[in-house]
Amino acid sequence: MGEPAIQATSEAALARFHASRAFIFDMDGVLYRGNDPLPGFGSLLDILARTGKAAMLATNNSMATPESYTAKLAGMGVAVPPEKILTSGTAMADYLNETLPEGSGIYLVGMPALGEQIFRATTLRPVDPAEETPAAVVVGLDLDFTYAKLHLAMTAIRAGSRFVATNADATLPTSGGLQPGAGSVLAGIITATGQHPVVIGKPEPRTLLQAAELMGAMPSETVMVGDRLDTDIVAGQRAGMLTALVLTGVSSRADIITEGIVPDLVFDDLPALERSLLAGTGH
Repeated sequence: MGEPAIQATSEAALARFHASRAFIFDMDGVLYRGNDPLPGFGSLLDILARTGKAAMLATNNSMATPESYTAKLAGMGVAVPPEKILTSGTAMADYLNETLPEGSGIYLVGMPALGEQIFRATTLRPVDPAEETPAAVVVGLDLDFTYAKLHLAMTAIRAGSRFVATNADATLPTSGGLQPGAGSVLAGIITATGQHPVVIGKPEPRTLLQAAELMGAMPSETVMVGDRLDTDIVAGQRAGMLTALVLTGVSSRADIITEGIVPDLVFDDLPALERSLLAGTGH
């Protein structure tokens, strides 16, 4: 009895996929690994543009600004303007400006690009917890994370600072394989403080809902394409979007069973997604 229901669900998902007006793509593990573009990246964006479907990119990686990502993608031969790229850093900046008083102090555990995104065109300011208790401790992936930074973050959070994180990804896909992600940095701070952060990036839907709004699409008309079940797919589900997993990054088909997170559609790679999209548009 279950097989026809599964088939019907797949057909309904494909119909919604073909009728969608907008696409949001994760970046690492979906469009590229490290500095190496994955097959189908450029051609898929061209097809979406030709068929009148909007597209934006949304990444949990806060180690680069949208402008830096535009330059990186240009080096891969793909033109994407900064306004079409949302990072967990830009989402963090929006969140802090919306929820903290003007002039609030921030202790940042992260790379310089995260600070550039947070402190750009704002009254928020960086502070040293040894001199002033910050309003918030903001944590992202920090390749230079040290015991001293852990101690300062712990002290501030225990003193009452808000604990906020760009994302909780345990790993980050690169051309050389997986490397520790922001979640690995967070784990030490969580252990030291006994507190869990407010997470701004995926799997929270904030960034995806913002992208859909910018594209003028309803969440129900939008497809979230990602490589991680626990972040990209969960975020898409929470946002009310159709979800598509590509198997070029972190998660595998086996993980769907073990993690119990079921995307609407699964594609081996972007060319497979492209073929399905073209079939639905009659090309």
